[in-house]
Amino acid sequence: MTLYQWLVFFLIVQIIHFMGTWKLYEAAGRKRWEAIVPVYNAIVLMKIINRPTWWTVLLFFPIINLIMFPVVWVETMRSFGKNSTLDTALGIGTLGFYIYYINYTQELNYISDRSLIPTNKTADTISSLLFAVIVATLVHTYVMQPYTIPTSSLEKSLLVGE
Repeated sequence: MTLYQWLVFFLIVQIIHFMGTWKLYEAAGRKRWEAIVPVYNAIVLMKIINRPTWWTVLLFFPIINLIMFPVVWVETMRSFGKNSTLDTALGIGTLGFYIYYINYTQELNYISDRSLIPTNKTADTISSLLFAVIVATLVHTYVMQPYTIPTSSLEKSLLVGE
């Protein structure tokens, strides 16, 4: 893709985000315009869902963001009282577009002081596994990767099987 195509894609993503969340931002006591400003809207969303601001950085790492976006969708729904398994399944199954449904058809009750501690062992296990997968993917993708030398072409510097 060219730079122009990336910019158009980024703009479309920002418009989709704004259209699906501006009422949520207002219900959380934020301004409507904060939902459309690129990057800043992600920082504000992290404040709304009571998560660290550095999570915003993870949304821009390829592969990591594929794990982070569903987490953010679920956390957004939970910040507005949508805690059921069905809500979680719909949020992930519709690729976050269930938030549109919540935004336009539901009574928005923002829970600013909700507990971030998982309520049962299954949720705690899933949360721990997701964190481990994110860290392992980050290290594996951007720091180092295991690799076995398949042939003797590098034999003077590396041995076969290393």
